[in-house]
Amino acid sequence: MQGVSTRGRAAARTAAAAVSGLLAGYAALAVAELVSVAVRPEASPVTAVGGAVIDRTPAPLKDWAIRQFGTHDKLVLQLGILAVLALFAMALGVLATRVRRTASLGVLVVGVVGALAATSRPDSTEAWDAIPSLVGALVGAGVLYWLVGRLAAGTHRPERTGEPRMEPEPELEPEPESEPEPKLESQPEPEPEPEPGSAPAPEPPTDTAGRAQHAASAGGPGRRGFLLGAGAVAVVSTGAGALGRGLNAGTAAEAEASRAAVRLPAPASPAPELPRGVDERLPGLTPFTTPNRDFYRVDTALTVPRLDAGRWRLRIHGKGVTTPLTLDFQDLLRRELIERDITMTCVSNEVGGPYVGSARWLGAPMAALLREAGVRPPSQGGPADQLVARSVDGMTIGTPVETVMDGRDAMLAVGMNGEPLPFIHGFPARMLVPGLYGYVSACKWIQDIELTTFDAYDTYWVKRSWARKAPIKTQSRIDTPKPFASVKAGTVTVAGVAWAQHKGIDRVEVRVDGGRWQQATLATEGPRDTWRQWLWEWPARPGTHTLEVRATDRTGYTQTGKRARPIPNGASGWHSVVVTVT
Repeated sequence: MQGVSTRGRAAARTAAAAVSGLLAGYAALAVAELVSVAVRPEASPVTAVGGAVIDRTPAPLKDWAIRQFGTHDKLVLQLGILAVLALFAMALGVLATRVRRTASLGVLVVGVVGALAATSRPDSTEAWDAIPSLVGALVGAGVLYWLVGRLAAGTHRPERTGEPRMEPEPELEPEPESEPEPKLESQPEPEPEPEPGSAPAPEPPTDTAGRAQHAASAGGPGRRGFLLGAGAVAVVSTGAGALGRGLNAGTAAEAEASRAAVRLPAPASPAPELPRGVDERLPGLTPFTTPNRDFYRVDTALTVPRLDAGRWRLRIHGKGVTTPLTLDFQDLLRRELIERDITMTCVSNEVGGPYVGSARWLGAPMAALLREAGVRPPSQGGPADQLVARSVDGMTIGTPVETVMDGRDAMLAVGMNGEPLPFIHGFPARMLVPGLYGYVSACKWIQDIELTTFDAYDTYWVKRSWARKAPIKTQSRIDTPKPFASVKAGTVTVAGVAWAQHKGIDRVEVRVDGGRWQQATLATEGPRDTWRQWLWEWPARPGTHTLEVRATDRTGYTQTGKRARPIPNGASGWHSVVVTVT
């Protein structure tokens, strides 16, 4: 029984030590969150480390994460980082029961990692970004050292620091010169004899360590002190974290207010009215215009930048710029804005994937802005062939200058479907170039445009082995019936969308089980930079069947059936679905 009791106390001590490490990590993150208010929210450790992980993740792994988790990939990453930090913190707590100082130094090492991650991010311009991680780590190390000290006080076990702890030798009491005569006093009544078969009552320990251990096992001062200390750390940390989040939320509230105050002007060049029949409105078929709430989001920002439109600035400068420009948000709104329906596609979109959407955009024509800055395209002798757009989160996107100025509706967008840009889609302004994948054309939260050359500078994704120039590939998708759907025999409507931005869709064909291609009926054609709906009436017979689709664009190109993954310049292949007919 004594061995079981000892093992139980050891397990409880280990659990308490792990909790100490967890609380130390919690305190470190909470304090760092609070300190980041004085620096900037992006400098908080979880955001900084998460951003560094994203930057260093190989492109195929990023592509896998997007396929598996979609727009929730960043939440999964944050939860994963917190889980790893929690496990590491608990391990340091257990280690601290043996080597308290070394374990506390381990917390500081984690803080240094966070500081390096914060200062190495593309959007970091100041060494101050390291402060939240470092301050949080100092607090976490102190909390771990203090809590484990209180835990040790309950068991009074000497700390192992690499050298044996020297206990002072007890002083020898001088022997009395003579034994004093006992005084005659009333003698105490003798203790009652224990009944036969009963266990003897435990005697309280007489040594100091034994008394402390006895008190702790009985819920004495040592155990109570640890619990009180742990509770205090939890309460104070929660308060610090809540205060930091609240203050950061106040900054976000200012940005929300600035967006709410925006009144978009009427465009100087409105979007042409969509022809009747452009949207078939069939059940299961993607609508022609994607609502803002449903528009896909793919970017590397772990936290969505929330910018105050009144403080936003855009700088245009670089090679071949004779008149550098600095614009504020009102400068953009005062320009002659254009309104256009444009379909966008992410290069990460697999064949048949969801990362494509169409919206009505409002913005300032980019070609006019560049000409105002003195920029000439390479075909007219301009020295710059690449336009590098920089986001406030450090993202860099490179676009061919010739493409931006070739007459297409490239714009700095300020509106989306009749309202100011949502924050997740780039408020207050984003870049948009029809016909190019987003990673070479669609810089959100844009703050800087530099004219340079492709030979002189590689942007974020190009450094990660993606192509420098990436026109959108002609693609088509089956929306209904869904994969592995079960339908009844008879006439089944097969429908979907096809896109070839800046070229247009000329024909869509469907086939069943590898048979002859059948021409589908196209919805009315909209603007050249948008997708096109299609449908085909299938005389379905019982059994399991495979449906495939392909599109031909206005240049005469028919999409290839050869499968290719998104990297380096977009996926290719025919979309197919398997359905069961009953």
